[in-house]
Parts: sequence; structure tokens; C-alpha cells
Amino acid sequence: MQVSGLSMAMGAFLAGVLLSESTFRHQLEADVEPFRGILLGLFFLAVGMSLNLAVVAANWQMVVFYVAAFMIVKAIAIYIVARMLKSSHRESLERAIVMAQGGEFAFVLYSTATAVGILDGESNAILTAIIIISMVLTPLAIIGMRYILPAETQALKDVDIAEGLTGRVLVIGFGRFGQISSQPLLLRDVDVSIIDNDIEMIQAAAQFGFKVYYGDGTRLDILHAAGAGRAQAVLICVDKAETILSIAHLIKAEFPLVQIYARSFDRGNTIELIKIGVEYQLRETFESALMFGQTTLIGLGVDPEEAAEIIRDIRQRDDERLDLQLAGGIHAGNDLMKGNMPVPGPLIKPRQPGRPLSEETASVLPIAASADAN
Repeated sequence: MQVSGLSMAMGAFLAGVLLSESTFRHQLEADVEPFRGILLGLFFLAVGMSLNLAVVAANWQMVVFYVAAFMIVKAIAIYIVARMLKSSHRESLERAIVMAQGGEFAFVLYSTATAVGILDGESNAILTAIIIISMVLTPLAIIGMRYILPAETQALKDVDIAEGLTGRVLVIGFGRFGQISSQPLLLRDVDVSIIDNDIEMIQAAAQFGFKVYYGDGTRLDILHAAGAGRAQAVLICVDKAETILSIAHLIKAEFPLVQIYARSFDRGNTIELIKIGVEYQLRETFESALMFGQTTLIGLGVDPEEAAEIIRDIRQRDDERLDLQLAGGIHAGNDLMKGNMPVPGPLIKPRQPGRPLSEETASVLPIAASADAN
């Protein structure tokens, strides 16, 4: 690009575009990642330094007009394209506002145009100022849009709201975990009520023969409507740790006689659930990870009985560690885990045997050796 009379930045940009679609993109991402923050900082520093305030002050009316015109025209064009592609009004408007700013590539184009004489220095400074100011105004426009647009509401098409449910078991959350957890109950013909607050998931579940009601398990009125007080057990199968704890607290306080079976996000979440007093909790990946490890051992040639014994030992260690953590905090019982950090081994045996430096030392050595042996 430089030989042809254009800028090296243009060549670097085109090279990046081409390589980003090649088989080397993952290696390039890994190589560039350590420097990305520094390079972004330098880029925006350079952008700020390219803003000529004197030129902006002398032509502020022109700059204000063209910033407004540029952002409005671009936003309208983006909105029209988004609507033509069947996007909703809200989504199209969000795209229009987010993308109304000028792009960084404009700086490269303006520099190249100035270098070849298409633009003079003052025009370059004005155009650069327009792009920079549009970038500055975009976050403010996004904040303003959030205040102007009404809160997004979900359309409850073909979805029933939880009301007057009487199932023996209430399942809160019907994602991957809840779907599998409900199968043993359904195969045993247990009367199960299911609620979830993801409308798309509810509609998808209906296609596979599941009746899921819309409801937020963190709301007490929804729990009453879903029959939590009449249920024998409540299964908390949502995936967020704070939501799990919130629902468990609410049920334990309002329906103390109901059994609570909770999906746990991690070890810290498990400890909190035990303190709340749930009947049963299970870390979402614990059992599957143990089975995964056991199958790996068998694949490596370990006897299946020995692999099963190792898994039993891990379960026992995990239970003991959990008891210690309940009493002493999350870092208690770390010695029950097997880490992979190298442990210092024995010293290298010397090539020649040791020799006493004096007769006095020689007379003491046999006595010390016999004491060590004892």
C-alpha cells in the first residue's frame, strides 16, 4: 500500500481483514491478545491528539451541523435496513442509535486523502472532529434511549400464567437441569407443576409435550399462585446462584413445611443452601464430572472396580471437606483435595560418600546414625 502511494495503516487494515477470515485467525488472536489493551489505549490517545480544538472553535457551527446531520442520516438508514430485515421497532431503533457514530476507519481514510492531496489540513481536522464528537455522543444517546423507550415487556402469546396450580411437586426453572430432574417424577406419575420465566423456552417445551407455566420464582405471589404452599416438595432448578438462594430463602420463610431440593451453582452456593436448611442440594456439575473422570480412568486402562473405588474416595473426601467448610470457611479442608502442583522430591544422592573432616567428627557420626535409626 505504501509503494502504491497509500498509507501503511490502510495496508495493515486490509491485511487484518484478510487474515481474520483465514485458518490463522485463532493464532493471531492469541498473539495479539496481550497487546490489545495497550494498542487500544494508544489508538484512542492518538484519536484525541488528532482533535484540533482551534479549528473546531473557529468552525463550531459547521461541526455541530454536520455531526447532527451525519448521525441522523446514518441512524435513519440503519433503521430502514433493520426494518427491511424484519427486525422489531425497538431492536431497529437500538441498532440505529448504537451504530450512528462514525467509524475508526474514517481516520485512516482522511489521513490517506490528506497525504495524496484530496483534503487539506483544515478539512481533515474538521472531518476528524465530526467523527470524534459522534463517538463521544453515542454513549450519551444510548443512555437517553433507555430513559425514553418504555420498558420492554414480553409477549405472553400461547403462554399460560401460573395460577391455582395444585401439583404435588413444583419445579421452578425448566432448563437442561430441570428437564432431566423432572423425568423420574413424571415416569412415576407424580403430579408435577412447572414454572419458568423464559417465554421462548416455555414455547419450545410445549412442542415436546411439556406444560410449563409462566412465573417468576423469586416473587412470593407467584409462589402462592403456583401452589408452593400445597406442594410436598419444591425443586429449585434455576441456574443463577443468587436466584437459587433468593427462592430458597423465600420458600423456607413462607412455607417452612415444604421440602426444598435445590440445584447448587458451586461450593459456596452449596454452603449457603445448607445453612438455609434445604433438604437436599446438588452441585450442577458434580455428579457428571465424577462420571466423566471415572470413564476416563477406565479408558486409560484402570480396572473398573479400582476406578469406582477412587470415585467413592473422592465423594467421601468431598463430604468431609464440606463439613469442615461449614465450620471453618471456604478454605477449610484444602488438604483433602489432590492438586497437581509439583511436590519437592528427595535430594539427589551424592556421587561420593561423605567423609568426616576431623577425627572428632568421625567419632560422633556413628552415634548420630544409630540414633536416627532408632
